[in-house]
Amino acid sequence: MSADAVAWHDVECASYAADLPLWRELAADHGDPVLDLGCGTGRVALDLAGRGHAVTGLDSDPELVAELARRARERGLAVAAVTGDIRSLSLGAEFPLVIAPMQVVQLLGGRDGRAVMLRSVSEHLSPAGRLAIAIADPFEAVPAEAALPPLPDMDERDGWVLSSRPITVRGEERAIAIDRLRQAVSPTGELSEELVTIRLDELSADALEAEARAAGLEPAGRRQVAETADHVGSTVVLLAKN
Repeated sequence: MSADAVAWHDVECASYAADLPLWRELAADHGDPVLDLGCGTGRVALDLAGRGHAVTGLDSDPELVAELARRARERGLAVAAVTGDIRSLSLGAEFPLVIAPMQVVQLLGGRDGRAVMLRSVSEHLSPAGRLAIAIADPFEAVPAEAALPPLPDMDERDGWVLSSRPITVRGEERAIAIDRLRQAVSPTGELSEELVTIRLDELSADALEAEARAAGLEPAGRRQVAETADHVGSTVVLLAKN
């Protein structure tokens, strides 16, 4: 194998579990089917499906979607895997619960992208449905002077050792840039590395709720996901049709 999109997604995202109890609770409260936005390889979708929920997972990366479909088939789980842009949904279905974990809405290029997404998702919400959006501010983590150097996220598969470590968090105009150093060691010991930058839009819960009102949604509460030793905490904003 080589270090592809699926491998790096799993290294950097698959081990995160602090938010899973909240998604399970919301799915139990609101029922099926659940729409998982930015599903990746199925960290949340497979977890919910494994608990008996019918889930549709949507992501813009066809490689990740194909891997989710493969894993769901392998486990005999009820997951529909769909490639698409969350700003232009056309699924022909309504959902009592739509979730957007792991700051996916902070990857839409700012307010205009979020406005289109909110309107699009609103059209897919059941009348009493809920949209649950996780947002975070990496600068709210432990101050740099008090923090230990972060441990890398790591995985080993088919003889390859993959490592991804955040090395810098810096402010940009209306965004937060996170630089990660990805390193891959082949089965024969060859090292390759790449610096990648992830840009999260700056976004507060208050601002998101104001944008949601403009898109025909009403705030319906907030929930907190506590920070862990490896991840910042997040605020989950709940929205309903007005």
